[in-house]
Amino acid sequence: MDVFLSADPWFEITPHEAGYSLAGAFVDASNFGSQFHKGSKKNKQDEFDMLYLQALCASALADEDEIKKVLWQKIKDFFQQKEKILEEMKKEKQESREEAAGLEGLSQPDPYSPDTDECYRELMDLVDMNLSVFNGNNPSALDEPSIRTTLNESSLESSLSIEEKEEEKLNVKRHTMDVINNLSERIHIWPYDALRSIIECIINWIWGRNYNFLHNMPGEAVHSTLLESETRDFEDAGLLLNSPYFSVLRKERNVDLIISLDFSDGDPFTTVREAAKMCRERNIPFPEVNIPSEDSEKPKDFYVFKGQNVPTVIHIPLFNVVNCGDKIEAWRNKYGTFQGSYSAEMINDLMEVAGKNITNNKAKVVEEIRAIIEQIRSRQ
Repeated sequence: MDVFLSADPWFEITPHEAGYSLAGAFVDASNFGSQFHKGSKKNKQDEFDMLYLQALCASALADEDEIKKVLWQKIKDFFQQKEKILEEMKKEKQESREEAAGLEGLSQPDPYSPDTDECYRELMDLVDMNLSVFNGNNPSALDEPSIRTTLNESSLESSLSIEEKEEEKLNVKRHTMDVINNLSERIHIWPYDALRSIIECIINWIWGRNYNFLHNMPGEAVHSTLLESETRDFEDAGLLLNSPYFSVLRKERNVDLIISLDFSDGDPFTTVREAAKMCRERNIPFPEVNIPSEDSEKPKDFYVFKGQNVPTVIHIPLFNVVNCGDKIEAWRNKYGTFQGSYSAEMINDLMEVAGKNITNNKAKVVEEIRAIIEQIRSRQ
């Protein structure tokens, strides 16, 4: 999924091609990541390792704003252990000075100036400033004296007075790097060195970013938003829609039947409902989806959605009243989205329950396939 694009957000990668599902704009998979301009390749990127592509396709980390908020908050939580950290740093500093004095037989001046308390306050203010921006707030209220000492006053005022969110992000990014570079010249004690490195990685975020092969492509075959930027950021499309309906619905694939084995957390009909809604908004053939409200908590094991001149959709919730009885919620809790690795027993139990969805409905699936074949024959 392209996280900066609303007109055509679905981007798919296969062993053969990579591109936008709905626009039908594709490039050979071996050229994905190469730099293009007006349809001509400028700089070739070596073909990506399949492990990288697998990680990219299964990663939410390209949602830059959300992940930065999480990382800045983690850093703040770390800083809030102030007393312990500072004590360790001061002890290390003192030991280093005593060791140097013992080796040279001289009294050594403190090389770590200004005091670590001051550096701590500056970093803490910096963290609060970045969190404020990513939470959509005006960071000018965080114009603390400890930050003001690191930059020219007029420069700081310019950075913090801009109302537009994107401009604020850009200016706070510059300000953050100025503060970090300033601190780099003033203090060299762990964990500051490590924290500076982490902050620099956050500021220079590039995960999921690749060159846009449609950059400035001439013509009107695709939406203009696909052509504008030189790079685009990609993330796991599960954050937008947890099933790959739109790669299947690509017009050239001429699909007549979709078998949806739903595995979503929570409401097992979210994906098919959202797919129907998005298809209506984009005039893509898809059947109407009407589900009794009580089925969200107690879903059956087989649903069929049909219509005129649209693909038939078979939808099978993973946990349902047939394979789980009255213990659906317990099964959902056992296999939540965020948890560690499954034990062998958990894997076997899950495979057994999921397998029932196929064996119990084999005859119904075959019946729907035969009906589709008859429809195709009648059109010929």
